[in-house]
Amino acid sequence: MAGVTAAAGGTGAAMSRAFHYRFSHFYFPFRSSLSSPRTSSIAASSSLLFHGNTTLSFSSFGRNHFFVSSAVSDRTNGESHRRPNVVDILEERGLLESLTSDNLRNACSDPNLPPLKVYCGFDPTAQSLHLGNLLGIIVLSWFQKCGHRAVALIGGATARVGDPSGKSLERPELDPETLVNNTLGITDTITRILGSRSRAQKFSGDYSDSLVILNNYDWWKEVLLLDFLKQVGRFARVGTMMAKESVKKRLESEQGMSYTEFTYQLLQGYDFLYLFKNEGINVQIGGSDQWGNITAGTELIRKILQAEGEGTYGLTFPLLLKGDGTKFGKSEDGAIWLSAAMLSPYKFYQYFFSVSDSDVVRFLKVLTFLDMEEIKDLEKDMKKPGYIPNTAQRKLAEEVTRFVHGEDGLAEALKATEALRPGAEAKLDWKTIEGIAEDVPSCSLAYDQVLNLSLVDLSVSAGLFDSKSAARRLLKQGGLYLNNSRVDSESKKVEEEDIVDGKVLLLSAGKKNKALRAVSRVA
Repeated sequence: MAGVTAAAGGTGAAMSRAFHYRFSHFYFPFRSSLSSPRTSSIAASSSLLFHGNTTLSFSSFGRNHFFVSSAVSDRTNGESHRRPNVVDILEERGLLESLTSDNLRNACSDPNLPPLKVYCGFDPTAQSLHLGNLLGIIVLSWFQKCGHRAVALIGGATARVGDPSGKSLERPELDPETLVNNTLGITDTITRILGSRSRAQKFSGDYSDSLVILNNYDWWKEVLLLDFLKQVGRFARVGTMMAKESVKKRLESEQGMSYTEFTYQLLQGYDFLYLFKNEGINVQIGGSDQWGNITAGTELIRKILQAEGEGTYGLTFPLLLKGDGTKFGKSEDGAIWLSAAMLSPYKFYQYFFSVSDSDVVRFLKVLTFLDMEEIKDLEKDMKKPGYIPNTAQRKLAEEVTRFVHGEDGLAEALKATEALRPGAEAKLDWKTIEGIAEDVPSCSLAYDQVLNLSLVDLSVSAGLFDSKSAARRLLKQGGLYLNNSRVDSESKKVEEEDIVDGKVLLLSAGKKNKALRAVSRVA
């Protein structure tokens, strides 16, 4: 996908693979929403376009542009009237930290101006994006919803350096193969979330829900150090660079900062310069820790291109923090990944279902697209007598899971949630239980070893209890379940009909401790 060949430093054939997508709306081919006199010919040959109710397969791309769009022109029906002001919307929802210029408020809604082209960068430092990255995707989606163009920039080049922002240690170096795999995974995630028209419904009739994915290695691989120092470096003031918050903190730390990391802000700044000059992208967004990197770009544009500054903007949003004030990330235990391959939709759903009452309203505002009035009503309901616990959390979990994993992912999460709920009336089948095997403690025994075994003995060997006495105690209290049905007798043994489809059974101790017992017949 975007930047795969470049990141590997190899040929297109070396990374040839097929990609299959299905869309139900018609798209006009060979029209780039970022087309300009410099790029239109490239876009015509390298963009990946989807149209009709058919599946298209491509085995190789041109210059690593990945393009999903239903937009055919900058002049659309929705532009005959004022667009919703996305800056005001972000501010109301707590998604606005800083602006490089308040003129962006007018630029984003003036019907006489073309839609903005907005980008957010994602360095491929892992195979999947995580919850901390989700705000960037959501802010891009808000721009889409308000009629603007969204661009995701994969940092195939900058990931080789490592952004020091918010980090106390230098990031480990990644080899080219890892960068390729990470780029594929992140590209797939962004495309899945933002590339579907159904995820970008507008407030107006403006159909500009286009997504372009680029890789900055495409232009950095051609840049020579001496040329960069001459054309860019001489415009950078060392004092200004050292005054950046991310640099100051690292310089004051025991580990210090390498020259490689010190240059990161120039690399990101040049990205904005390149994208503004060659692709017409005029807004960069990022978390609050990206302010220094973003302003480095606006400064380079002003100095090198002699632009007045009104045409380029930076916008930052607050970082998504946990209840203890720490950031969500991939290096911490239990990272909330956005890829189903790394975190199942069920576990993803359960995370949001389990957030505290003190966090749920804030999360509803920043992580969902629910109307603010609906969120306020949920907040009021939480304070009323008779409020059903976790109602707001359930809404949050459904909305965020649907946005990240789609309707199918949400359905999978809800089905697994019901299957693992003691006392649930839903009929279990072995495929459902196998589907959640990775999400609950599990073990395996031969069929004949399980059949006729005392349930008390089985629950101990399954790891639900440390002793038979503990198992009996919970059983008497009504807390031991077999396939979601309460066990009432200590003498209960496993019968043939208890083994779901002759393959698996599910034990539950209370509401949280689960054990999957996978069994197979002995021939």
